[in-house]
Formats: sequence, structure tokens, C-alpha cells
Amino acid sequence: MDIDLSGASSVLIVKPSSLGDIVHTIPAGALISRAFPSLELRWVVNPEWAPLIEGLPWLTGIIPFPRAGFRGPAGLARFFSWRHTLRKSLPAKPDAALDFQGLLRSGLVSEWSGAPVRVGLSDSREGARFFHTNIVEVDRDAHAVDRYLAVPRAMGIDVPAALPWELPAGDPVPEDWLRGTKTGDCVLLHPFSRGQGKSMTADQVVAFCKSLEGQPVVIVGKGEPVAGLPANAIDLLDRTSLPQLIWLSRQAKFVVSIDSGPMHIAAAVNPNVLGIHTWSDPCKVGPYPAEAWAFKAGQFFQRKDCADNLRDVRAMIMNEDISAIAQFVSQRLLM
Repeated sequence: MDIDLSGASSVLIVKPSSLGDIVHTIPAGALISRAFPSLELRWVVNPEWAPLIEGLPWLTGIIPFPRAGFRGPAGLARFFSWRHTLRKSLPAKPDAALDFQGLLRSGLVSEWSGAPVRVGLSDSREGARFFHTNIVEVDRDAHAVDRYLAVPRAMGIDVPAALPWELPAGDPVPEDWLRGTKTGDCVLLHPFSRGQGKSMTADQVVAFCKSLEGQPVVIVGKGEPVAGLPANAIDLLDRTSLPQLIWLSRQAKFVVSIDSGPMHIAAAVNPNVLGIHTWSDPCKVGPYPAEAWAFKAGQFFQRKDCADNLRDVRAMIMNEDISAIAQFVSQRLLM
């Protein structure tokens, strides 16, 4: 065992972002809490992602990391001033800081916490590892969830096959948004991403909904309004909060999402998920649960079948892919 928390009373988790990465870290935090039930666990997180972990029964507190305020010419000075806020937010110096982020800022935050034990991963960047006292070896090519699970394993904690995906229940959307449709009858579609080359086109969104004629499709996420949607489409673009997105993902009959944070939320709370990848590596950042599905370069597969020849492929979402995806979803809905 590389890390001994047997005498610890408090631990700080440093994982400010991003949305998907925070979801990936939750099982590791939950397993640490289960192994050390008297441990106080606090989490440093960007305010916009705090709803992902608010209300977790094993979390003692949340420390907001105002990343947006650290941009611009004066951002660096504000960041260094924030260390005083961090220290005031902690009742005492934690016994350990777990830096799951692995960047310069998170390394500094770990040191500023005053924790005598500061744990980082071997693939940390930007010099973060210079602030770590303990380095956990990870495989760069492993899935992000497995990389984070290396931390509890280094503590001697057994990692079960069924991971504790503990996300909040979320907030229901107003009934009138769904036009009388029950969420349990809907396909949830998240078609757009900020990542270049990841998104569906507006025409492909329309084609997908038309291919599922008679099946309610709820469209969520950020994006420009889509013209020409058929009657079975319910457009909630730019309308849902993060808690509402969690609730919709949990309630939906099936979820289709391009590779993004919402895809990982859906995979954590719903067994019926298809993640669509273009240039990203589904073996490292695809939907993690064994029952979830991924699509890339014309292939449907689950994590256990993820092949090395899909890692570096750059594939656009073609119009014929939309037909295949809609057919796949139709078949899954009948099972």
C-alpha cells in the first residue's frame, strides 16, 4: 500500500473541472469514503459543476474554485490571493490532498491546503508533480475512470466491478416543457458540443428525429435553434440547468449523446446510453459502464470491445451514420 490514510481524519479532493472528469472521479471518492467512513472529505470544484456533487452523502463540504475569475491580465494575482480563501474554508489542514486534476493550478492548491500528504498521478502535467509527495502510477492509455481508481487502489482499497456512480437525483423540468410526454417514454438527444468536429449538424438532428417518427425525442444541451424539427421532437436547447439535465438523463428511456460531459452524466445514471465519437478516443473517454454503448467510424461497441484501431481514427459524423444510429436506438427500445 503506497498511501496510508488509517490515521487520517480529513482529506481534500482537488478536481475543479471538467464536467465529465468530475463524474469520472466520483466512484474513487465514494470508495475512499466507504473504506474510511469517519473521514471528512471536502472537494475543490468550479462553481458551475458543483451541482454534480452537491448532496453526496459522503461529502463533508464543497469549496468553490472560481476559475472564471482567474482569467485575464489580473487573473494570476486573483488566483494567488484565493489561497487565503482556501485556507479559511478549511477547518484545519487536511491530512491529505488528492490531486485528480494534475495541472499546475491544482498542484498549487494541494500545497496551499497545508496537507502533509499530497497525492498526484504519474501523468500529471505543467509541473504539478513537483507539489506532490506521493505519485500514483497510472497507464496513460487507460480509461479516465481507471486512472482515477488507481488512487483508492494505492490505498489498499478493493475496487468492485459495480462502481458506486453516486450523482444527485436532479431537478424535474416543468411538465409543460414536455408537452404531456412522460420522460420515461423519451429518447434524450444531446447533439452539440463545444469541441470542434464533435457535433451533429442541424440537418442531422432533424434527420435523427424524423427516423424515430412516433417516438418522442427531447433535445438538450447548448446550441443554436434547429429549424424544421418534426412533431415528435421537443426542443429544450439552452433551457435546462445542470440538475435538470441529470434528472432528464436518469428518467429517459434511452440517451444518445455526442462525446461530452452530458454523455458521462447519462452513462452514470442510465444503463441505456450511446456515446458518439469522432476524433476522441473512446477507449479513454468513452462511456464507462459495461452496459453502455459507443459509436465511432461506423462501429457500435461496448467498452470491453473497444479496439486499438479506433483510438487515433478521426471520423466525421456522416449522414448515413444518423440512419444507422437511429436504427440502433429503435432496436434497443424494443428490447
